[in-house]
Amino acid sequence: MNSLFKLVLQRLALGLLSLFAVSVIIFLAVGMLPGDIAQAMLGQSATPETIAAFRAQLGLDLPPLSRFVQWLLRLLHGDLGASLANQRPIAELIGARLGNTLRLAALAALVSVPLALVLGMLAALYRNSWFDRLLNTSALSAVSFPEFFVAYLLILVFSVKLGWFPSLSNLAPDASFGTILERSVLPVVTLSLVVIAQMMRMTRASLINLLASPYIEMARLKGISQSRIIWRHALPNALAPIVNVIALNLAYLVVGVVVVEVVFVYPGLGQLLVDSVSKRDIPVVQACSLIFAATYILLNTGADVLSIASNPRLMHPKG
Repeated sequence: MNSLFKLVLQRLALGLLSLFAVSVIIFLAVGMLPGDIAQAMLGQSATPETIAAFRAQLGLDLPPLSRFVQWLLRLLHGDLGASLANQRPIAELIGARLGNTLRLAALAALVSVPLALVLGMLAALYRNSWFDRLLNTSALSAVSFPEFFVAYLLILVFSVKLGWFPSLSNLAPDASFGTILERSVLPVVTLSLVVIAQMMRMTRASLINLLASPYIEMARLKGISQSRIIWRHALPNALAPIVNVIALNLAYLVVGVVVVEVVFVYPGLGQLLVDSVSKRDIPVVQACSLIFAATYILLNTGADVLSIASNPRLMHPKG
C-alpha cells in the first residue's frame, strides 16, 4: 500500500511539472498568434494612441514575463481571468462548454470502450479467420481516415441522403435529453470509430501474446473452454496495456474533439477555442488549451498508475 501511495505521489509530481512546462509552451505559443486584438476590436480607423491606450487597459503592454507571472498567479488562485473580447469571466464562458464536451466524450466512451473490448477479444479468439481479417481491415481503414473526412461522409449519408439525423449539433441551453442524444449521434460515431479501432487492435495484440503463454497451454490441455480461458485467465493479465490504451483514448476523446465540434458546430470547448483564436482572445485560448493539457496529463498519469498497479512485476521490481 505504501508503495502504491508513493507511486501516486511521484506520478502526480511529474504531472504537475509537465503541466507547468505545458503552461509555458501555451503562453509562448499563444503570444505568437498573428494579429492584434486591440486593433481588431477598435477597427482600422483607430489611431495609434487609442490602440496603445486600449492595449495598456488590457495589460498587453507589459513584458511577456510579467504577463506570464500574473497569469500563473491568477491560475493558482483559481482565477482564469476575463475575456478580452467581451469582458465576461472566462470561467463563465467555459462552464457550459466544458460540460457539453465532457458529455460528448462520455457518450463516445460508453459506446467505444465496451465495443472495442468485445471486438478485440473476438478477434483474438478467432484470429487468422475471415472475421479477424475483416476487423483488422476495418480498423486500419478507420484509423487512416481523418476525423473531418469521416464527419463529412456521415453528414452526406445520414443527413443529406437519408435525413435520419441533423447535420448540425447546435444545442440550446434548455435542450431536452432526447434532443441532446439525437444531435450527438453523428459526433459520437465520428469520435468512436478511431477510438474503437485503436483499442480493439491493442486488446487483440495483448490477448494473442498471452494466449501463447505456457499457463494458457496448460489450461487448454485441461479441457477448459476457449472463452473461459480468455475471460478468466488471459484478460486479467492483459489489463495493464489495455487500461493504458483506454485511458489514452479517453484523453483523445476529450482533447481531440476540436475538429469534430467545429464540423458539427457543437457548442463545446473545442468550438470555443477555435472561435477565440479567430478573435485573438488570448486569455480564453490559454484557458482552453490549459484545460485540454491538464485533462490529457491527468488521464495519462492515471493510466500510468493503473498499469503499474495492475502488474505486480512493475509494482515490486527486483533491485
